[in-house]
Amino acid sequence: MFEYTSHMASSEALITSSPYRVGVERTRNVIVTTGNDVAGYDVVDYLGIVRGLTVRSPSFGKTFIGAFRALRGGNIKEYAEVCEAARHEAFLQMHAHAEALGADAILGMRYDATEFMGGTTEVLAYGTAVKLRASELRSAR
Repeated sequence: MFEYTSHMASSEALITSSPYRVGVERTRNVIVTTGNDVAGYDVVDYLGIVRGLTVRSPSFGKTFIGAFRALRGGNIKEYAEVCEAARHEAFLQMHAHAEALGADAILGMRYDATEFMGGTTEVLAYGTAVKLRASELRSAR
């Protein structure tokens, strides 16, 4: 139904090789939306919850530089990069989970993050995998 080749490359490689920043996920094989429907399509089957999970902590270098930047306040780029990479990795895992189920879309996609222990964060991406069919109005066009 949709065309897309999934790449399970490392988050670091995707940061430098993609024209889109990490966090702007382009998908075609499986539509991903925070909404509860996809315009022009009807949900014909609910396949279940799909998820991706990663646990990340900054490297020693990022922690060291980030600690100094925290003293002056403002955005801490080194920590933001770790957060972006963690969300991206969790998203890719969730997307692969949906593809393995044969889903056409993931509805109600959300992120959740929890500090696992000091300096280590768990990031969860989740949603509902569904099968779609073009709606009657869309088919009539």
